[in-house]
Amino acid sequence: MDAFNTSMSLPFSYTLSITSNSSWTTGTHMNPWMDVRIWSKLPERLLDRVIALLPPPAFFRARSVCKRWYGLLFCSNFLELYMQISPCHRWFLFLKNKPLKSYIYRANTTTSGGGGGGGRTNCEGYLFDPYDISWYRLSFNNLVPSGFYPASSSGGLVCFVSDEAGMKNIIVFNPLVGSLSQLPPTLRPRLFPSIGLTVSPTSIDVTVAGDDMISPYAVKNLTTESFHIDAGGFYSIWGATSSLPRLCSLESGRMIYVDGKFYCMNYSPFSVLAYDMAANKWFKIQAPMRRFLRSPGLVESRGKLVLVAAVEKTKLNVPRSLRLWGLQDCGTTWVEIERMPLQLYMQFAQLEGGNGFDSVGHGEFIVIMIRGTDKGLLFDICRKRWQWIPACPYLGCDNGGEGVELRGLAYEPRLATPVISLLS
Repeated sequence: MDAFNTSMSLPFSYTLSITSNSSWTTGTHMNPWMDVRIWSKLPERLLDRVIALLPPPAFFRARSVCKRWYGLLFCSNFLELYMQISPCHRWFLFLKNKPLKSYIYRANTTTSGGGGGGGRTNCEGYLFDPYDISWYRLSFNNLVPSGFYPASSSGGLVCFVSDEAGMKNIIVFNPLVGSLSQLPPTLRPRLFPSIGLTVSPTSIDVTVAGDDMISPYAVKNLTTESFHIDAGGFYSIWGATSSLPRLCSLESGRMIYVDGKFYCMNYSPFSVLAYDMAANKWFKIQAPMRRFLRSPGLVESRGKLVLVAAVEKTKLNVPRSLRLWGLQDCGTTWVEIERMPLQLYMQFAQLEGGNGFDSVGHGEFIVIMIRGTDKGLLFDICRKRWQWIPACPYLGCDNGGEGVELRGLAYEPRLATPVISLLS
C-alpha cells in the first residue's frame, strides 16, 4: 500500500458539533509553549510519542501536516509504539438501526442490479466520546458486504454477522482503519443467534449460541459453537461445546463478556444465562425483582456485570424507577448500585412511552438509548452523574422522513489491531 496515497479518504468527518461551555479566543501574541523554534528541534522519536498519545480524531487531523505524519499509519515502528503507550479510549460506536432485518444503515445504495447480496454498502457509524460529549462521523468506505449486521465488539474490532438464515458468516472489522477478515462459516444453521466476542492482543474468541434451525420454519435454542485462535498457534474452528439449558429463551443479539464468562438475558421469566468458557458450561442466575422488570439489559462496567432495567410494581407501594444492579463476586447475588432520580425518570418515561430502551456500557459510562429514537442518557458511575446526550449532528440526512434508532456498541478506537492478521 502506498503510504502517501492522497486519494485515500480519512474515516473522520470534521464538521464537528462541539458541546462545551468553553469558548475559543484568538490573540495577537503567540503562546511561548508553541514557539516553532522549540518544536522544530524535537527528535522524531519524541514527536512520535506525542502523536501516539493523541485521540483518534486529532491523530487523523495531524496526518495532514506533512507526508511523514501521513505515513505514520503505515509505519510498523510507530504502530508498535502506539500499542505500547496509547491510552485506552472508552468510547461508543452507534449505527443506524432500521426496522426488522435492516440492521446496518445502507446509504447511497446503487440502484442498478437490484441490490445483489455480494455487493458493498456505504455504511456510516457515529463515534461518541463520553468524556468530551462529542460526536464524530466514521465512514466504512464500502468495506462491509451487503447482508451483514453488527452484533458485538471488543478490542477495537466490530463483529458483523450475516442476516440470512443458515450457516452464519462472521466478519471482524476495524472501522477506524478499514482492516477486515472473515471467519469460516458456522457448522449449524441458525436464524438470529446470540453472538459473543472477546479480543485480546494475542487471541480472538467468538461464541455463537441459540436459534438453531430444526426445520426451515422453526428454531430452538439448543447448542453453542465456539471459535478460538491465538498467536501461540492453537486454534479451534467452531468446536461444538456445551448445550444450552432446557427451555431457555435467549435474547437474540450480543452477549456480554466479563472475566472469562459470556452473559446474556433469558426471558419468561427474566434471568441471566452465563457461559463459562474454561469449564465449557452454561448456568442460570436469577435476576433481581424478575417479575417486575421491563427492558432489562446487561452491560459491562469496570470489569463487573451490571443489569439495567425499569421497575414497575404497580400493585405495591414502590415507585416506578430505572435501576442498576451489580453482580457480586460470588456470581449469584445482585446488589443495587444506582437508581435514576425520580424527576429524571419521569422525563425519561414520557419520552420512552413504553417502547423500551437498550443499554450499553463501557468503562465508567453507561448509555441508555430509547428505542425508535436517537435520544439517550449517559450515566457516569464514578461521579454518580446523569445527563442527556446531545443529538448526533450527523443524523437526519437521507432519512426519508423515517424515525432513526441508534444501536450502540462499546468501542475502543484503535489504529492497530494486529491480532486480526491471525485470520489471514
